[in-house]
Amino acid sequence: MKIDPQSPADLSAQIAQAIRDAIISGQLIVDERLPSEAELAEQFQVSRPTVREALKRLAAQSLIRTQRGATGGAFVNRLSFPDAYSQQITTSTLLLSMNAVSFDTACEARYALERACAPLAAERRTADQLASMRAEIFRQSQPGLTDEAFCASDVAFHRALVDGAGNPVLSYQLAGAVEAMQPLMNMITFSERSREEIITLHSKIADALDAHDAATVDAALFELESYTRQLARDVAEKRKKAV
Repeated sequence: MKIDPQSPADLSAQIAQAIRDAIISGQLIVDERLPSEAELAEQFQVSRPTVREALKRLAAQSLIRTQRGATGGAFVNRLSFPDAYSQQITTSTLLLSMNAVSFDTACEARYALERACAPLAAERRTADQLASMRAEIFRQSQPGLTDEAFCASDVAFHRALVDGAGNPVLSYQLAGAVEAMQPLMNMITFSERSREEIITLHSKIADALDAHDAATVDAALFELESYTRQLARDVAEKRKKAV
């Protein structure tokens, strides 16, 4: 593992990248103990605080864990898909907000990815996942439910649909699409949307999953995408007239 002291990049970031690369390549394996701070400082020819900062970066990414005591130190972590969900969501949220991704672009991507799950979800969804979706539909129909709570329920409904595909890689990849893009869409369209219309489409999706009917799930998601895009156009038109 090496760094370039002449590089303008932060030394702690370089060290973190070098260790990250060693983990990804298999040079450092799961549960292997990393060299001590003093050993790493000597290896990279930096101060111990610089090494400590690099280790903090890796811990924040769940790539390493630290243990105290005589047998303690920093160890390569076994990263699970659920552990990585929050990072995926944060990254997707930042990308959308910082790069001013258009509503249509985000909508197209989100529903294309979700519709890719439809055949697998129709085949593999569990009774518990179906029950979770129906519970969210019931929650969405409750009078007095706030917009924030409706949005959270909407996300939970689509999360259950994605997880119904029974593929952790797909669930991870779609974490950002559902849990970052869906709140964005809800925020833009909540003033115009009909909860009844959304509940109807959600019910159609749940019924189709119950019947293992992938084609109807796909059609309902396409209908939901079209409805969402129309809502966004209506909101944009109203804002234009108000100027």
